Amino acid sequence: MKRRSMRIAVLLLVIISLFTGFLTGQPLSEGRQAEKLVILATTDIHSNVWGFSYEDDKETTNTGMARIASYVESVRDEEEHVILVDNGDVIQGNIMTDDLYNKREGEHPVMRAMNLLGYDAMTLGNHEFNFGEELIKRIQILANFPVLAANMARVDGTMAALPYTIVERGGVRVGIVGLTNPNAPRWDGEKTDPFVFSAVGPAARRVIDIIADKVDIIMVVSHVGIYPEYDEEGGSDGANKILELCPEVDVLIVGHDHNTVKEIRGTTVIGGARNLGREVIRIDLALGADKRIIDRAIAIVDMADYEPSDLIRGNAFIIEAHEETRDYILGGPVGDDGSRSGGVFGVAATTFQPPNEIRGIPEGKIRDTAVMDLINEVQLKNSGADVSGAALFADTSDIKAGDINYGTIFGIYKFDNTLYRVPVTGAELKAYMEWSAACYNQWVPGDISISFDPEKPGYLYDMFAGVDYEIDLSQPVGKRIKNVMYKGTLLRDSEQLTLAVNNYRYSSALKAQKLVAGTKEWESPNSIRDMLVEHIKEQEVIYPKVDNNWRIVGTDLSSPYRDEVIKLVNDGKLDVPYDKSLNINDLRKKGVIK
Repeated sequence: MKRRSMRIAVLLLVIISLFTGFLTGQPLSEGRQAEKLVILATTDIHSNVWGFSYEDDKETTNTGMARIASYVESVRDEEEHVILVDNGDVIQGNIMTDDLYNKREGEHPVMRAMNLLGYDAMTLGNHEFNFGEELIKRIQILANFPVLAANMARVDGTMAALPYTIVERGGVRVGIVGLTNPNAPRWDGEKTDPFVFSAVGPAARRVIDIIADKVDIIMVVSHVGIYPEYDEEGGSDGANKILELCPEVDVLIVGHDHNTVKEIRGTTVIGGARNLGREVIRIDLALGADKRIIDRAIAIVDMADYEPSDLIRGNAFIIEAHEETRDYILGGPVGDDGSRSGGVFGVAATTFQPPNEIRGIPEGKIRDTAVMDLINEVQLKNSGADVSGAALFADTSDIKAGDINYGTIFGIYKFDNTLYRVPVTGAELKAYMEWSAACYNQWVPGDISISFDPEKPGYLYDMFAGVDYEIDLSQPVGKRIKNVMYKGTLLRDSEQLTLAVNNYRYSSALKAQKLVAGTKEWESPNSIRDMLVEHIKEQEVIYPKVDNNWRIVGTDLSSPYRDEVIKLVNDGKLDVPYDKSLNINDLRKKGVIK
């Protein structure tokens, strides 16, 4: 009995020592070089180096690589064995990169920041392809770390990026497999022509079979979400397929959809983070004497709690890039007080977008507004097309009364798209319009607001100029576009037209969804943002113009309770009805109204 008690006591001491060793970083056993490994991962930073909103000329309070640097430095001060990786979409996303440094040779502020932070590897995201092959090559040259994409090759079969890298910390070998998003051609079309892409799951399986006996820990850094985005049945673009085919993966980093993910599934730790450097994924692994994982934990760390680091903000080149970007928008500094002028190239006579009637429901997506009419007007003017389609990328997009600078334009047109002119038939145009109108939820009796399908983000909803039309929300998806008029008469299916759309929409919808058979007949030499700037410079003063060429029908939003319910939403007493309409019958059942 005494021997049994002794054995139990010894066992408890061993367990306690293992557990406390994991928490405190003390050795797990004699002779071990690494008893604890910390993996830090970032994703979808979208060029936010400084922690700054250039279109607003404002510091952010919870984002940016400068804050990430503070957190990474603190972890490295506390932990001996740390690995830092990035999961892509890091090189695109603001005026500093998209309008300046992505279009020139030489050093790049994002790559400088990543090198300063000492990343061990990065995976290419789909937005890395926005600027074509030359920028991909430039990233690879500038990075002081491996750039990964195991499921991408050149069309001639040669390697386009490294499939994996092996990082050693304290005698523990970590195999890092990188997987880019195979849908890149859908979004960037000809810019991806030099490359071929394959499904993430089988690509991961091929690489893991090669490295499994060379490493102690397998980590996959994949620029896809957990669930497939387009290939629901095959799963070629979803991380679940990686786990299905490669259950031995120890750590899986996901991204692309800007969602927080914090999960331990079996023996696999899965992490994802919000965009712009808002969050960092932290994974702690405890290792036994045989270098196997004996415990695991995951945290998603909010950067709001960290101040920007001088490692980034004190770097001369990054300071120069930051100030050059502000000068580009606002004009160079004048006077001893550092005030700026000279960046203004036009004036808005008054604010363009109407105020939202319901908090969180953008008026710009439920009726025709001046911002969309301006964008479509400029697209028609520059392309010479008959019809134009464009999206309101952000629910808050607006042109405020007063001076207009480049930040204003970035605020209403976030991406560096070029413009295409494409031949279409009347039937094809209506099919495209139906695809767009799928963003709305169908109206049902009792609904007093219009809501949106959460699976159809705003950048997938286009509004059209050059035709008059109605969207009947009493009808299901695919049967909503009614009474399409072209030049005063009903549009015939056989009518031959030309359509102005951006390069992204051409690839991601017209071609990917097989909506249009024809190919583009013209491409602009400059970006749509540049066209907007030139148009406003010509006008000098712009006025909001709305032709009300489209409207929503098939709804009855009236109710004696409507004003009361909307006030509850606007006062924050009811949730914003973005994904599900306010319905009087439902609210009555819940006791909200009597």
